[in-house]
Amino acid sequence: MENPAANAMVHKPGHPRAAVVVLVASALLLGLWGAWRSFGPIPPNARERLEAQERRIDTLEQQATTLARSDQISRKANQDLQATLSDRVEEIASLRADVAFYERFVGAAGQRHGLSVHELRLKPQGSPGVWHFVATLTQNQIRDAMSSGRLELALEATSAGRMRTFDWNALRQQPRASGIDYAFKYFQQVEGDILLPAGAEPVRVIVRLQPKAGSVVEQSFGWSEAAGDGDAEGAQTHASQARGG
Repeated sequence: MENPAANAMVHKPGHPRAAVVVLVASALLLGLWGAWRSFGPIPPNARERLEAQERRIDTLEQQATTLARSDQISRKANQDLQATLSDRVEEIASLRADVAFYERFVGAAGQRHGLSVHELRLKPQGSPGVWHFVATLTQNQIRDAMSSGRLELALEATSAGRMRTFDWNALRQQPRASGIDYAFKYFQQVEGDILLPAGAEPVRVIVRLQPKAGSVVEQSFGWSEAAGDGDAEGAQTHASQARGG
C-alpha cells in the first residue's frame, strides 16, 4: 500500500534542490560575464585612442604653460607702462614749469626784474659734508644787457649751541677763495660744491652776487627747502633781497 505522505513530498512543487540548481547556474553565468569583461578582447583602436589622449594632455599642458607665461608678460608690461606714464607726467610738469619760467623772465609780457636768484638747490654728494649747489640767476630789466660778476655763498648754522655765519672761504676750505663767475643776458645756472664745517647744523643759505657794475645782491634761502623737494616758488617765497640793482 502506497504512503500518501511520501508521494506528497516527492511531487510537491518548488523543491529546494531546484532552487540550488538555479542559484549555481546564475553564479556561473555571472562569473563567465565578469571574466569576459576583464579578459575579453582589446578593441582594435585602443592604442590610437590612448595616444590621442596623451597628445591631448600634452597640448593642454602646453596651453596652460603658455597662458601662465603670457599672464606674467602682461603684468610686467602693465607695470612698465605705469612707470612710463608716471615718468611722462613728471616730464610734462617739468616742461610746463620751464615754459612758465621762460615766459616770466623772457616773454614780452613778463614782469621786469633786476638781477636776482630765482632758485637755489642743494644736493649731498658722496663725501661726508660735501654738497653740490645750483643757483638759477635771472634778470630781464634791461633787454639784451649782459649781467656778469661773481657768486658766493654763506651759511648760517648752529654750532656748539650758538648761531654762527660761515663765509665763502670757510665753505670752500680756502683762505682767499674766488667766487664763481657768471655772465648772462636773461638767466644762467651757476653751480659748485661747498663743504659744511664739522658740527654745523645749517639753517639758512645766503647767496651773494657781486656784479661788475651795480650793487651787491644778497638773497637767503631756508636750508630745508633748498636741500629738499619743495618747488622753486616755495623756496623763493622764503628768499629776501637785501640789496638789488
